[in-house]
Amino acid sequence: MPSSPASLVTAVSLSPWEMFVNAGPVVRCVMLLLAFASLVTWTILIAKTVEIVRLRRDLSQAEDNLEQAETLERGEGLTQDCRIARTLVVAAETERMRSVDIPDDEDGLKERIVLHLERLEAAEGRRLLRGTGLLATIGATSPFIGLFGTVWGIMSSFTGIAAAKATSLAVVAPGIAEALLATALGLVAAIPAVIIYNHLARQSAGCRAQVADITSLIMRLVSRDLGRLRAQRARGTVVRFSQRDQQAVAE
Repeated sequence: MPSSPASLVTAVSLSPWEMFVNAGPVVRCVMLLLAFASLVTWTILIAKTVEIVRLRRDLSQAEDNLEQAETLERGEGLTQDCRIARTLVVAAETERMRSVDIPDDEDGLKERIVLHLERLEAAEGRRLLRGTGLLATIGATSPFIGLFGTVWGIMSSFTGIAAAKATSLAVVAPGIAEALLATALGLVAAIPAVIIYNHLARQSAGCRAQVADITSLIMRLVSRDLGRLRAQRARGTVVRFSQRDQQAVAE
């Protein structure tokens, strides 16, 4: 006695793995591509999370140290453990040393230091967002890639139906299910990518705010050092901030 269409559908395994194995080569390639995109998404999340957590800890420590520093030179010594803070302090110190032969130019010196620090801030902001652009690409394109696999799979199913001259549900269901799996994988890859992208963007914005706070602290130290120099000049004596400044004048 021939089996009914319902019994044939029940006999066909529709597990995700079986649907992947039985899918056509194009649909299978689409599924593999989407699975790889999902793997990249979670890898970026783990890597960037570790990077941001460490960076925020170092920036917080650098902020506390700069709050305690009395001079810019002292601030440089207290920021050795934070790459970004030390880079900003060294940039301010370097600009001050290069301008040591330009007396009575406090406003110009501050402006040059601010311009330099702003460019360094922008560079660090780009560094923090490195890799997140790939998440945006995955989130935007994965649904369409999955849809392409679905359309291709349904086309192949209808072609097979026409060739077999059979329209029973047992013949149609497996091919359509395999095709729809591509759309499901596209959504599985896209939705986490969008959520993770927004999460990392917020975390990066928090880090950039901390970098801006460190820049403000550095400018406060620069202003404090220049105020001390102005006071010393008013008393008729000339002082240097550090031995390096004296060497720069001598050269």
